[in-house]
Amino acid sequence: MAQTLEALEMFRAETRSWLEANCPAEMREPVRDETDACWGGRNPIFKSPAQKQWMEAMAAKGWTVPDWPTEYGGGGLSPEQTKILRQEMAALRCRLPLSSFGIWMLGPALLKFGTEDQKVHYLNQIAKGEIRWCQGYSEPGSGSDLVSLATYGEDKGDHWVVNGQKIWTSYADKADWIFCLVRTDKNDKYKGISFLLFDMATPGVTTKPILLISGNSPFCETFFDNVTVPKDQIVGALNRGWDVAKYLLGHEREMISGGGLGTDMMSIGAQFKDIAADEPVLRADMANFDVEVMAFRAMSEKFVDEIKAGKSHPAQPNMMKYVGTELNKRRSELIMAARGSDALEWESEASGGGGTARTWLRTKANSIEGGTSEVMLGVIAKRILELPGA
Repeated sequence: MAQTLEALEMFRAETRSWLEANCPAEMREPVRDETDACWGGRNPIFKSPAQKQWMEAMAAKGWTVPDWPTEYGGGGLSPEQTKILRQEMAALRCRLPLSSFGIWMLGPALLKFGTEDQKVHYLNQIAKGEIRWCQGYSEPGSGSDLVSLATYGEDKGDHWVVNGQKIWTSYADKADWIFCLVRTDKNDKYKGISFLLFDMATPGVTTKPILLISGNSPFCETFFDNVTVPKDQIVGALNRGWDVAKYLLGHEREMISGGGLGTDMMSIGAQFKDIAADEPVLRADMANFDVEVMAFRAMSEKFVDEIKAGKSHPAQPNMMKYVGTELNKRRSELIMAARGSDALEWESEASGGGGTARTWLRTKANSIEGGTSEVMLGVIAKRILELPGA
């Protein structure tokens, strides 16, 4: 049942009051680097007491996942209430209390395909920041053609024994668990894949960071050597993991599309107004960029509403992923231009260890991860524009 305008305005006032009272001032400052994000996990590392306080307060309220059901650790909010919460957090410049692949990718897949026991067990841990996940999809030679994956799970009766390798596994060296695509039938390319969950501490699981041009290593190679996975750790039906994988990919692309599109992105012109005052071309580029971000946010909000109403086009996440990726890259390019030669500094404390340059280099991977920009454009041409020959 739709809520009355009066009830929603009352919720907005209560939400604003609660956020003002519970969000520490430090958690309203702009995000400067990766350590400003709280990822939770079995052995969480908090940058400050304020970061821990903010995450725990939001988790207790159920607002790390406000639209999830309360029995799974969520806030049980309606779509309208969830939108109001996000608006009020943006108005106060509140940081995300918890960054999590469990929230952005695995959670929606579990809500749709998981058993009740899986939902209760895993979703509550995700909502409270007690478990950190990584994604085991891509393999050497199986990127865009993901269904060619070779990691194999041999049926041993009450468990599988998994052998193989994954690559570009983001933060695998820091994750507690992995959601992983594993071939369980070698005779069927599409219907022979299962979606398994297993602990990264299981004997036989090892990781190796991949050094990027930014000098950082968010990606890893992940190896499975006779890894035992219990049968109850499968999501969805046996050999139908591709159904789960495709659903999850849509959420992954939405997540990547929003990478770096925080409240800071909206104010890039204001952020560099003194520097850009004498640079009319740069100032115009920043103004144009801010307008495009506003348009992207409007498009995103429309898509979210359509998804919740069951009226969305299945290729919409591809559009969001492509546009969000390009905007995030342009954001870093504009910041590099605004800071001039100072942005090229690589190691000093004053530059945060070369944060500007390293972030700019890191954004190049946005065009690859979660589906390359070329693949996204191909999907848009074929499924949305319906171009002949696409």
